[in-house]
Amino acid sequence: MAFIKDTMDEAKINANKEAKKIIIQSIQRLATETAIENSVTVFHIESDEIKGRIIGREGRNIRALEAATGVEVIVDDTPDAITLSCFDSIRREICRLSLHQLVTDGRIHPARIEEIVEKTKKMIDEEIVETGKRTCIDLGIHGLHPELIRMVGRMKYRSSYGQNLLQHSREVANLCAIMASEMGLNPKIAKRAGLLHDIGKVPDEEPELPHAILGMKLAEKYKEKPEVCNAIGAHHDEIEMTTLYSPIVQVCDAISGARPGARREVAEQYMKRLKDLEALALGYEGVEKTYAIQAGREVRVLVSADKVDDKGSEQLAFDISQKIQTEMTYPGQVKVTVIREVRATAYAK
Repeated sequence: MAFIKDTMDEAKINANKEAKKIIIQSIQRLATETAIENSVTVFHIESDEIKGRIIGREGRNIRALEAATGVEVIVDDTPDAITLSCFDSIRREICRLSLHQLVTDGRIHPARIEEIVEKTKKMIDEEIVETGKRTCIDLGIHGLHPELIRMVGRMKYRSSYGQNLLQHSREVANLCAIMASEMGLNPKIAKRAGLLHDIGKVPDEEPELPHAILGMKLAEKYKEKPEVCNAIGAHHDEIEMTTLYSPIVQVCDAISGARPGARREVAEQYMKRLKDLEALALGYEGVEKTYAIQAGREVRVLVSADKVDDKGSEQLAFDISQKIQTEMTYPGQVKVTVIREVRATAYAK
């Protein structure tokens, strides 16, 4: 009993140090570049004459292209460039490749546009499968179901907070393998779970389920091992962890997503949040101006001195903070500062 107690005490003392050592060793052995993608692609053209041909008579070509691909095609005064805007990067890529073929070929009319878009869609599907196979070969993962391979390929065209999903999953897979080796577990199973942990983000149909649970159900459907399925389902604590592989996947997912520069909020969402924050405070009586500052972590509210007194400004700050709390979603906390300034002006004539 004394021996067991000593061993347990020693393990408790060393556990934190050992855990930090394993994490640091794993991070040091895997260096990746930061991956940021936008919701806009710029398509370069050789001359402005081609712009006219892409637009077509009364804009019929551009309308046909937008209808066939679901991408907004923006033709403005920017020289030698057309902007393709869409949140779905697969659609954006289909549009870019189709435009490239149309411009190279020279024949641009609605029927031809539809034909080229159909061909490009098939080509992208083939490329997705090829990307999935290449990823599995690179990571040394064998025996994956063809449907899972296709999902891995689809990750190339998805991003999570601006971080490319395929690069993120590859990075998590490599980190999991390193960490499992350090802990004396099977690195192949850990790598497999790491690669598949986010497949719930790229399914064909989108049921109302968290991506971790959906990913686990897909892995079970395609006969993955119970350890792998549990690691996928438990990486956001939605189900109980039953094996040591589950915390490894969770930790590696956090390491990959938390690297500085790896992720960012989509700029439009961020701008909208700041505008909403200002508008919410502006709705109160006596408020003259509002400014969201420090990336939306603080709101400065300027009030009219003759409409709001000192006591009222304290109450106003409280009311605004309560309203922000109930009506908005935001990370961290938001500081509300109400500024009341009395200006006395007199004229000497």
